[in-house]
Amino acid sequence: MKIGILTGGGDVPGLNPCIKAVVLRAAEAGHQVVGIRRGWAGLLNTDPDDPASVSEHLTPLDPAAVRTIDRSGGTVLHSSRTNPARVSAKAVPGFLTPPAGAEPPYDFTPHALKVIESQGIGVVIAIGGDDTLSYALRLHDEGVRVIAIPKTMDNDVHGTDYCIGFSTAVTRSVQFIHNLRTASGSHERIAVVELFGRYSGETCLVTSYLASVDRAVISEVPADINRLADLLVADKRANPSNYAMLAISEGAVLEGGAMVLSGEEDAYGHRKLGGIGQQAGEMLRTITGEGIIYQQIAYLMRSGSPDSLDLMVATNYAVMAADLAVEGLSGRMVALRGGTYTNVPISVTREGVKRVDVDELYDVKEYRPRVRHVPGKPMFLY
Repeated sequence: MKIGILTGGGDVPGLNPCIKAVVLRAAEAGHQVVGIRRGWAGLLNTDPDDPASVSEHLTPLDPAAVRTIDRSGGTVLHSSRTNPARVSAKAVPGFLTPPAGAEPPYDFTPHALKVIESQGIGVVIAIGGDDTLSYALRLHDEGVRVIAIPKTMDNDVHGTDYCIGFSTAVTRSVQFIHNLRTASGSHERIAVVELFGRYSGETCLVTSYLASVDRAVISEVPADINRLADLLVADKRANPSNYAMLAISEGAVLEGGAMVLSGEEDAYGHRKLGGIGQQAGEMLRTITGEGIIYQQIAYLMRSGSPDSLDLMVATNYAVMAADLAVEGLSGRMVALRGGTYTNVPISVTREGVKRVDVDELYDVKEYRPRVRHVPGKPMFLY
């Protein structure tokens, strides 16, 4: 059997160890693995009648090829946000013709199916977040054997308690916030730290909880900037070093405002988030008269090698996924539930959205984490 493997969406630490573990497990069972480069773009851009195109987008993976890839972050297969079911006119490969009478975005799923069949790929292991796995589900519905591995530093894939990349993102963010305290204290300012997380505030919430920031604004709760200003000024005055720390999720909104978005929609209908921290910082400066330090941690949250937890989960998810593929199963997603490794139907990813339980984990009046009951909660609060 030939197993295809790909990584889609944003990169996170743990992808390379995951790829390596799949390859080793498959090889041990006597199966081949082919890496599909640049996520679903690898299928879209492969011309099965052109050997050079096949070599460019599909790469054989064996134990020798992956021997050292787990020593670094990122993904050796690269990534993209391509969705073969929604291809813009400018993204159509030159060798493909849009469906007759269709208007962009075009659905080139029939071509993706042709590539999978022509290359003898018996099962596809897709490593990604909601968007990447939504197309994996589409292929499953089309009859392709698919196994999913949840990956996103936002930890917001429905159906699992944990996604590869979350722990490292939180670890990095806590470190950077503590490092920023020295500059904030030296200059006696209010620091505004903006964190990735898209529409879920979990990364910001858990980071704020562990780093003991003064206030945190999460995506799920609009913030009153005037009240927030009063709280931060009080925090600053109560601090012997005369500074205060605010963490804010990139998907947060201020009361009466909207998410800060830029650029065109991608193939999954999303625009780029980012800049709410700068907006909030400028408003806080105007309201309080205090000096402001604004810092986006951004890509640094998901750069570099994985921490030990992400390394363990990535490896175990890979072993589980490879075993499911070898056993002939399909339409499954590996997962952690209640601290136990398991697998669930991939269809669970479209059954809802995963967001912060505000009533249990957040104080909406004080704008800070408040964990009301620890017993019964998973290791990472959600």
